[in-house]
Amino acid sequence: MTRLLLISSSNVHGYGFLDHSEAEMRRILDGKRSIAFVPFAAADHDGYTATVRERFARMGFAVTQVRDARDVAHAEAIFIGGGNTFRLLKTLYDRSLLDPIRMRANAGVPYIGSSAGTNVATPTIRTTNDMPIVYPPSFDALALVPYQVNPHYLDVDADSTHKGETREDRIREFHEENATPVIGLREGSMLRVDDGITTLVGDHKARLFRRGEEPAEVPAGVITI
Repeated sequence: MTRLLLISSSNVHGYGFLDHSEAEMRRILDGKRSIAFVPFAAADHDGYTATVRERFARMGFAVTQVRDARDVAHAEAIFIGGGNTFRLLKTLYDRSLLDPIRMRANAGVPYIGSSAGTNVATPTIRTTNDMPIVYPPSFDALALVPYQVNPHYLDVDADSTHKGETREDRIREFHEENATPVIGLREGSMLRVDDGITTLVGDHKARLFRRGEEPAEVPAGVITI
């Protein structure tokens, strides 16, 4: 019953805030009037909510700020925004919100995640790019999909003199210790999940990593994982 939209980034070059994903957001929110927004990836919850409220108001949707499970219980749709994934997950644990959000999403309530909000939709946050500025009780997240996502996926720049590890290196290290597939989601792209079927939409291919295999470039369309 899940209906998910997992966005790589809220801000994409050449677009305003969430502009590149508006058509997909309208699709998943069809027939809804309001959205419960989870602002915990940012430090300023009220300021973040005001930004999101203004953006969705232009689309005709009302936005309420999630503070506890009561704000999720009757939500028509849920949006978890980007920021720091560790701070987001810790606050979801602190406020006992993981189970209520998971139950609502699994019951068919539309779920939109962007960046950190995409990370927490996966089994764990082990493939986030963020620094652990706080320590959540566990890395286990909502597990709304059976794979990991690496938002903001960056390709190797052949002209760069940077000798540090690449995003691909980090995901290969993840697979030295874990078996879960990882989707490298480039900015400007999204994953649409309808009843367990994942479809890549947006401007770029995704990069699919499976343990023991070479990474594969995946074009727009249904992804077999």
